[in-house]
Amino acid sequence: MELREGEVVLRPIRLRDQRAWQEASRRNRDWLRRWEATVPPAPAGRAVGPRPTYRQMVRYLRSEAAAGRMLPFVLLYQGRLVGQLTVGGITWGSMCSANIGYWIDEAVAGRGIMPTAVAMAVDHCFQGLGLHRIEVCIRPENRPSRRVVEKLGFRSEGMRPRYLHIDGDWRDHLVYALTAEEVPEGLLRRWRLR
Repeated sequence: MELREGEVVLRPIRLRDQRAWQEASRRNRDWLRRWEATVPPAPAGRAVGPRPTYRQMVRYLRSEAAAGRMLPFVLLYQGRLVGQLTVGGITWGSMCSANIGYWIDEAVAGRGIMPTAVAMAVDHCFQGLGLHRIEVCIRPENRPSRRVVEKLGFRSEGMRPRYLHIDGDWRDHLVYALTAEEVPEGLLRRWRLR
């Protein structure tokens, strides 16, 4: 499945994206380091396993997608891989919710690419999958990422103290959320009209 709006495309991550994904990650390492999840130290007497290879990561993401728990996308702009967006934690039953995480190449940040990608993903979740609620959790200091959800009209729901292990420590995150009833016309349509 591919989601497209002009020159912005979300499509499932592939093994053959390895070179482009690694190049974008390497080029943006310093810019993204403050926001990327890290593995906490292991309890005494236990070892932390090695960081997964690209192939292991993609296989894991694809198996989670096949199980209906995740939608792992790469973000393309003008045909070039410039980031990643993952709909994760998909929960069915009485909750019907998910969370979205994303990163973008610093070279194209601030052009409206990520708000467009998030809006496409949210519309797919609400209209295509039938989910009811989407959350995005962001470190308070990550102003560019907060601007993405603020531009799209996500509502702030408060702070989750020490929510995720990022850049070597447990970090607080602000919670932003949106429900299907808040965007009956679709989030992408609302974003376009802004």
